[in-house]
Amino acid sequence: MPAGSRSLLLLHGPNLNLLGEREPETYGAATLDEYVDVVRIACAAEGIEVEAAQSNAEGDLVDHIHRARGVHRAIIVNPGALTHYAWSLHDAFAAFDGVVIEVHISNPNAREPWRHTSVVAPVADGTIVGFGMLGYELAVQAVVSLLGAGDG
Repeated sequence: MPAGSRSLLLLHGPNLNLLGEREPETYGAATLDEYVDVVRIACAAEGIEVEAAQSNAEGDLVDHIHRARGVHRAIIVNPGALTHYAWSLHDAFAAFDGVVIEVHISNPNAREPWRHTSVVAPVADGTIVGFGMLGYELAVQAVVSLLGAGDG
């Protein structure tokens, strides 16, 4: 990746385009755009640029991860339901040479049993769950910490 590059990819999986409309009792009233804005603001304070993408298609997400190689220093990802079975995402993240932070708005471990396993977690630097929008701010803090303060 280019020397001095301070950028990250914020990636959202299936159905997260419906945030603010879909199951507000679980996911709250905030929209996807509001989540992206929170990350952009937190990153701007650290001099980090953000590219944001969302797709309902697993292959599109893999393509975004592949394109991030050599471009972005980190990826913050909420893979949605793909968290639990998308081995192609696991493999794509394993091939990414930067920081990966998995984030979930709700706490999958407090929900249905099929949500308790993440195939992304083994190739992520960390996972933040259950804190809603705060989880995204914490993910940015984790990226900054893992990349090192002042590290270009």
